[in-house]
Amino acid sequence: MSKASMKIIKGDRVVVLSGKDKGAEGVVERAIPEAGKVIVDGVNIAKKHQAPTRADQQGGIIDKAMPIDVSNVAVVSPKDGKATRVGYKLNDDGTKVRICKRTGAEL
Repeated sequence: MSKASMKIIKGDRVVVLSGKDKGAEGVVERAIPEAGKVIVDGVNIAKKHQAPTRADQQGGIIDKAMPIDVSNVAVVSPKDGKATRVGYKLNDDGTKVRICKRTGAEL
């Protein structure tokens, strides 16, 4: 997936469309365009074994948010709170902005 086709960015509020966390909402913590994945806060949590390091003296089993494919999430519309697609629009001053396809609101 190329960088241009990934329309979800860090800070977006998204809803999960499929998988074990279907219906869950969260904020995108990190976007990984080269892999076509996003990491969403509180979604797709896995238990990972972590060895103690200098920075983190405590080792053990930690909960870690794992990446989820960008095709399995949709942006939540700011107006009505439902899943929507993302489009682009040019403003009068020539700036490109992301818009909600459902309501036309700016994201």
